[in-house]
Amino acid sequence: MEKTSKWAVPLAVFGLGSLGVLAMSDLGLQGLDWLSRRFQEAPERIQEWNEAAQRELDRIQLALNRVAETLEAAQ
Repeated sequence: MEKTSKWAVPLAVFGLGSLGVLAMSDLGLQGLDWLSRRFQEAPERIQEWNEAAQRELDRIQLALNRVAETLEAAQ
């Protein structure tokens, strides 16, 4: 275990430094721009998903209500 903890901090620093260099490169900046645009679109997409999920839940509830009515009528 001692060898693992001995290398953990230097590897973490190296990894964070590498991410910093990547973020400052042209490709990294393009990636950050893409990510920023996706975060800006996220609330709209989440709202669309919520609405679609609610419609599906309403449809399932309607089907369950029909099954319950059929079972009550059969008794």
